[in-house]
Order: sequence, then structure tokens, then C-alpha cells
Amino acid sequence: MPELQQGIINLGAAVSAIVVIVQLISPVPLSGWDAPFLPPAEAVLYSPDTKVPRTGELALRKAIPANTNMKTIQNSLEELSYLLRIPLRKPYGTMEGNVKKALKIAVDEKESILASLPGDQKEKGLAIYESLTDEKGELQTLLRYIKDKDPDRVSVALSSSLDSIAQLELLQAPGLSFLLPAQYSNYPRLTGRAVVEFVVEKGDGSMFTPQSGGVPIKAAKIQVVLDGYSAPLTTGNFAKLVTDGAYDGMKLKCTDQAIDKSIGYSVPLEIMPSGQFEPLYKTTLSKQDAELPVLPLSVYGAVAMAHDEVSEEYSSPNQFFFYLYDKSYSGLGGLSFDEGQFSVFGYVF
Repeated sequence: MPELQQGIINLGAAVSAIVVIVQLISPVPLSGWDAPFLPPAEAVLYSPDTKVPRTGELALRKAIPANTNMKTIQNSLEELSYLLRIPLRKPYGTMEGNVKKALKIAVDEKESILASLPGDQKEKGLAIYESLTDEKGELQTLLRYIKDKDPDRVSVALSSSLDSIAQLELLQAPGLSFLLPAQYSNYPRLTGRAVVEFVVEKGDGSMFTPQSGGVPIKAAKIQVVLDGYSAPLTTGNFAKLVTDGAYDGMKLKCTDQAIDKSIGYSVPLEIMPSGQFEPLYKTTLSKQDAELPVLPLSVYGAVAMAHDEVSEEYSSPNQFFFYLYDKSYSGLGGLSFDEGQFSVFGYVF
């Protein structure tokens, strides 16, 4: 009898464990079970797409509105970046398939790819195209390293190939691929890319010492690439402020800048959602609904406009910030808690 009772107790414990596990993984309630250890589910935990760009370079590359075939080639190769992160047994067969797919599209759609180049850029575009597709070109080199199962060389060759693809896409880019809302027609806008260079000095007059060694310098340079393809109004306003000298002599602080509030335009919050063809205005994105921006904030060195003091539907006319992304202070999927809440318009390089 004692053995039988112990067996019944063990069986009951096993059934309880099984019920708890099933209840956790199943969204369907178990009819007929009404036990105190089975609380009703009140929420579903959603993990957003972690393939959000993690570098400014990648985000800007994805933001170029180029030829459809070139985007397909790019997306096929971008997948290798994620496959290379897999430890130990890397899926070289999948990598090889992706590169062969990209090469086939490049060869089969040569006419379409080159036809999308402006007349004055065809010669330069053809040279880049051939550097990718020739027998000794970058894609063939990438294939060879994949077959050798050399992850370091694959990474270097992949970076080189994607750089060439980005150069070709920038030549193809027609400017804005959408119409701006009529109410903003008088606002300055940037319809492509621009580079702003800040020259900064320490307030106490001390020198900058390079981390990698070298001679201390009095002035350091910060280069910011502005992306007008995704945020034409925000970058247009910022570029105008720069050219007008609004930031000359200003102090960089962790708080608001002491700048004339009347300078600049009150630009609406401007965010391009991933997978869309035009920005949203006065609207934030929801990570919980899998809404992610083309230009993510979750990148070290992202540059964004602060919110307007009166309404968060607008960006500040002139207050901007450099975002020092730290994964240890991020939320689900490594995304910033403020992802999709600010107008990101460029990245530090």
C-alpha cells in the first residue's frame, strides 16, 4: 500500500507538471481543468524582428531607394551577415546558395540594372557592375572563400561586395521616390545624401588623445551622414541650420542647447517604417506591433532630433542629439525603449 500511494503521488506530480507546460505553450485553454496552479493567460510576449540594422552603414545601405533587382541582390547578400554570426557549424551551403542567387540575378538582369542609371553615370555604373560580376570579380571571390569555409575572408569579401552594391544603388537612386505632403511644400528638404562635418574642441582647452595611440590633437572631427531618402524634411531643416551657421560655436551638452528657439522649422515627427515607401508624419511606431523604422535608433551614433517642447508630434526646430546606444540598457530584441519615437536622420561615421 505505501508503494501504491507513493506511485499515485508521483503520477499526480507528473500530470501537474505536464499540464503546466502545456498551458504555458498552448494559447488554447484546457477545458475541464480548473486548478489553482493554472492561472489564466493575460498577455502574449512578442519578440520583435531582431534583424534590425545594427550599424549606421547597414541602415543607410538599406535605406537607398534603388532598382528592384539590386535590392533583391542586396537582401540576399545581407543575409550572410546574420549567417556568419552562427557559432561553430556555420551554414556555408546556405551562404553559397545566397551568393549564387545574387550572381544569377545580376547577370540575367544586367540590362534592367544598367538601364536605371542616369546617362551621365552609366560609365561609372558599368565599371562597378563589372567589378561585381566578372569571373575574378567580388561575387566570385566571395563564393571561393565560402567554399574554403574561411569566415574571416568571407566577412571581408562580403563587406567589399555590399559596398560596391551600395555605390551602384546610389547612382541609380532617383531622389525622393514619393511626394511630400502639400502642407510641407515650402519646407527645405534634402532629396539624397549629405555629409556634415563637425569640428569640436574641448571646453577646457585640453587635447584629444586617440584611443589607438598617436599624437594628441586639439580639434576632433565628427562626420554625420544625413539620409534625405528616409527623412527629407528633417535633414533639409538640419542641413539648412548647418549652412546658416546655427551651430557654430555651440557647446555640446547632455542637456538642451542654449540656442535661439526661433531658428529652424518646426518639422513634424518624420519616421520611415521598414517595408514602406514613404515616411509617416506626426506618428510614432509600436515595437509591440512589429513596427520598426528604416533608420533605427538602436545604433551607436544614431543622430536624431529631440521632441518639440509643446507637442511630441513635432521635432524640435533645432535641438538634436547623438544617441549612445547601449545594449545592456535595451529592451526585448536588443531594441532601445525609445525605438520608433524620434526622427532619426543620420549616423556618425
